[in-house]
Amino acid sequence: MFRNLPRVTKLLLLVNIAVFVLQWLLEYSELGRVVLDYLQLWPIGSGEVYGGAGFMPWQLFTYGFLHGNFGHLLFNLIPILMFGAMIEHQWGERRYLTYYLVCIVGAGLCQLALTSALLHYYGYAVTTVGASGAVYGLIVAFALLFPNQKVTMLPLPIILKARTLAIVYASIALAYGIFGTREGVAHFAHLGGMLFGWLLIRYWQGRPPFGRRPPKKKRSHLRVVH
Repeated sequence: MFRNLPRVTKLLLLVNIAVFVLQWLLEYSELGRVVLDYLQLWPIGSGEVYGGAGFMPWQLFTYGFLHGNFGHLLFNLIPILMFGAMIEHQWGERRYLTYYLVCIVGAGLCQLALTSALLHYYGYAVTTVGASGAVYGLIVAFALLFPNQKVTMLPLPIILKARTLAIVYASIALAYGIFGTREGVAHFAHLGGMLFGWLLIRYWQGRPPFGRRPPKKKRSHLRVVH
């Protein structure tokens, strides 16, 4: 099965696994932990408050290839395997990879805004890792490309249409984010990945808010009298 996967999907799976193994090795040395600190996504201003790495621009990219534990990694690899291959077959390698990376950066920007606000108002610094923002972006892409395709709602054994699945995941992430439940999960990064993915697809399609709306038909002023 793995041998038959398209190239970018296979590459993303291998890179995420390789980086996770590298993380595990680096955590055994002080220098390695310092390196990992510089790759996580830190809030703006955290270096001044806590010392250490603080926010660096490249973290908007590198954080998306780090994971907190094996379960976190597995939960992100399965959707890449489920959705990524079909999306790549539909779009091709370059567009698929561009979309994935834009979702990572977009999710990072949304999470950065939230964590930086938390630091500013409450003095509470949160770092972010994981490919979940990109994965949620893939769910949006899959739902738009194959809206009626039936898929399993992980981790529950519930089968839904792809379009319904995207709406459910977005609703759950929004509810958790607003009410602050499931601490330790970057809900707004998930929403950010979905938002930026949707916006990129709209941009490619030349549809609002990027394209022009079709001109409205002018109403005729001719009156018909019976």
